[in-house]
Amino acid sequence: MSATPAMGAAEAPPHRPRRTPTLFQAALPVVIMLGLVIPGSIWLRLNPVVLLIAAGTCAGIIARWLGVTWDEMLRAIREKIDSAMPALLILVAIGMLIGTWTLCGTIPMIVDFGLRVIQPSWIILVAFLITMVVSTMTGTSWGSVGTVGVALMGVAGGLGASLPMTAGAVVSGAYFGDKMSPLSDTTNLAPAVAGSTLFEHIRHLLYTTVPAAVVSAAVYLVLGLAQDTDAHAAARSDALRTVLDHAFDFNVLLLLPPVVVLAGAIMKKPPVPTIVLSSVVAAVLGMVFQGFTIHDVSDAAATGFDVTMLAGHGVDPAQLPEAAQVLLNRGGMTSMAQTILIGLVGFALAGILTEAGCMDVLMHHLLRRVRRTGGIILATSISSLGTALAMGVSYLAILIPGQAFKEVYRERGLAAKNLSRTLEDSGTVFVPLVPWTEAGMYMSTTLGVATLAYASYAFLNYLGAVFAIICGFTGFGIARIKKSSATAQQPSPASA
Repeated sequence: MSATPAMGAAEAPPHRPRRTPTLFQAALPVVIMLGLVIPGSIWLRLNPVVLLIAAGTCAGIIARWLGVTWDEMLRAIREKIDSAMPALLILVAIGMLIGTWTLCGTIPMIVDFGLRVIQPSWIILVAFLITMVVSTMTGTSWGSVGTVGVALMGVAGGLGASLPMTAGAVVSGAYFGDKMSPLSDTTNLAPAVAGSTLFEHIRHLLYTTVPAAVVSAAVYLVLGLAQDTDAHAAARSDALRTVLDHAFDFNVLLLLPPVVVLAGAIMKKPPVPTIVLSSVVAAVLGMVFQGFTIHDVSDAAATGFDVTMLAGHGVDPAQLPEAAQVLLNRGGMTSMAQTILIGLVGFALAGILTEAGCMDVLMHHLLRRVRRTGGIILATSISSLGTALAMGVSYLAILIPGQAFKEVYRERGLAAKNLSRTLEDSGTVFVPLVPWTEAGMYMSTTLGVATLAYASYAFLNYLGAVFAIICGFTGFGIARIKKSSATAQQPSPASA
């Protein structure tokens, strides 16, 4: 017999009314997350995925206490993951690309050329400049790191240069283009959120990004000249070149895979099909010129290239120098599994925090304390950095503070391009310096250097925010709404 309506109503749990979190309740899940992840991943060496799951569980309990149902949390999580799907697909494609580029000889050939022409004292500066140019042309920081970045790390290892310094320079150069290139997604997103236009946003970024790039280049030059390479560096470089020359057949056609990626970026083609096409081209070249089998291609694309594949080329894998093994044993779609898990869990946590209203409350309390121009720029920067720490996503580090501060900038007579610039200077570039974020895990996995090891050398990634704050307090490079504009209803406040 079916249950009566009264019985069904009695069995259903009562719905708890939704409540707006207090400042303490809004800050508590963020504090718990930082308290778990920072000491857990840095000092205890615990898996960040597990730590983020624990933080997400605590956030879910707090959200439920505030009246958010599980269905509402699940819907918010699905929305966040759905927005992250393009980035997750790029991760998988980049893993395949690195494996096939290694198999066909593209990365070994670039490394071999770099070992011939670059001096150890110049590799850090060169790494910064090359990735800066490539990322500006392609508009992708991840693609730049996964291609030329990997090759530059191989050159640095062969030359005996500092890998953390080189990785920091690669990340800095990659995010220069992520900020400045009109092809970059975040460069288009920031002005759209703030209410400015793309090219006025890029021109306004020159006030902060160019000084940050100049200072970074100068420091990389000094670090390169000052580093001590041991007496055996030249011998290791020669040994690595000997291995590469013997194991691979180099020719100019091996540059076709990078050309495909570059052409796709310039033509504004979708990144995933472009990367897959480049991988297919690399796979064909690997079979034609290097003599690898279809099984080798499949393994390199799925699990990464392995030096054991060179056994049929007259190379004894067991006798290879360590530098060669580090360079060649890389790539594959499965190598991105940890990074993808970080992204999924991080977006789940972000969904819960957003649905519970925690970020809205934190932003509201922050906005109540700013009055002058310098304080507004500083508050924008802090909120972007905080969002990056709490949610670990460049898009959210732009969207959430951008939506919160947009009206504030208008009311204070500040042009929207000030907001879009500060969002890029603080949000976009800070995410790869955080170990538990998807970008941080990607950079660490791809470059083979721990996030915290390279973070202190990624100077451009935080110097932009420093120069943005300096502009805010000095008034230099601050654009104001013209008094004739209908939106400027009151005089602009003086700079702090």
